Amino acid sequence: MNPLVSIIIPTYNRANLISETLNSIIAQTYQNWECIIVDDGSTDNTKEVLQKFLESDNRFQYYIRPQNKTKGPNSCRNYGFEKSKGVFINWFDSDDILFENAIDLRLKNFNDNVDCVIAKCEIFDSLSRLKLFENTILSSGNVLKDYFVGNITFYVSGPMWRRSFLEKQKELFDEQIRYLDDWDFNLRMICQSINIKFLDLPVFGYRFHSHSLSKQIEHFNIEELKSECLARNKQLKILPKSVTKNIQIRNFVIERHKVFLKEAIAKSDKNSYWFFLKLISLQIRFKKFKDLLNTILNYIFKKDSSNNKQNSN
Repeated sequence: MNPLVSIIIPTYNRANLISETLNSIIAQTYQNWECIIVDDGSTDNTKEVLQKFLESDNRFQYYIRPQNKTKGPNSCRNYGFEKSKGVFINWFDSDDILFENAIDLRLKNFNDNVDCVIAKCEIFDSLSRLKLFENTILSSGNVLKDYFVGNITFYVSGPMWRRSFLEKQKELFDEQIRYLDDWDFNLRMICQSINIKFLDLPVFGYRFHSHSLSKQIEHFNIEELKSECLARNKQLKILPKSVTKNIQIRNFVIERHKVFLKEAIAKSDKNSYWFFLKLISLQIRFKKFKDLLNTILNYIFKKDSSNNKQNSN
């Protein structure tokens, strides 16, 4: 049997990159696939670039995100899933490169008891094309904890999912989260009664370039930082208590919030108070009262210092 595999790709203004992505799908050793591309409202010539693929291969399908659906890649992924027919699902990004045996390798590792097969990715530099590193997917024993704090990473394109498992879920991708969207999705999935097979080898290439979300974080994109806070706080509410009581997880979340608050204050960003409230609410919840007092005092001191510096200028 050759079950149908649905590859679902959200895209936005990737006309200069998506051809290489789609050509890597065409080159697959496994050929029974459909590729559903959902455009998030591109303003470049994405549609024209895609036209040649649609005309030459009917396995490609092109949709524009309906106006009544939330803008963003998560909405496109959910919409693509609605349109898909595959027995297995592989969400993919429009600037990633699928290695030629990627579908075949993961399919061969499914059996009746496996819900998801997760493989590694190879991160490469967009300009030099040189390999930078591979992600880590093998856990030390506590998958939820290791995934939460970033000791292991799956990315969105690495897992292949059994459709019947996904159809049982109340929510797939959270359309209100932009950064850590795949992290939020993967974490909620592995919280379920799920059987995962891990393949310790890369099956796709992840392009590291100046417009990637990871680079936006480095450049202090405030909306992405707020999205990360919302995603992590959301998970603290829904994860099992045995996980959220883990000291490493609690310290990790608090330290991330401290970094964001520090950056917001340093840049005199109007959202610094938002980050301040998020941090002290965590410290209250985790009963870090000594840290709470330090946070309040430091916030007042640094805020005053920042204001005085601005006034002197």
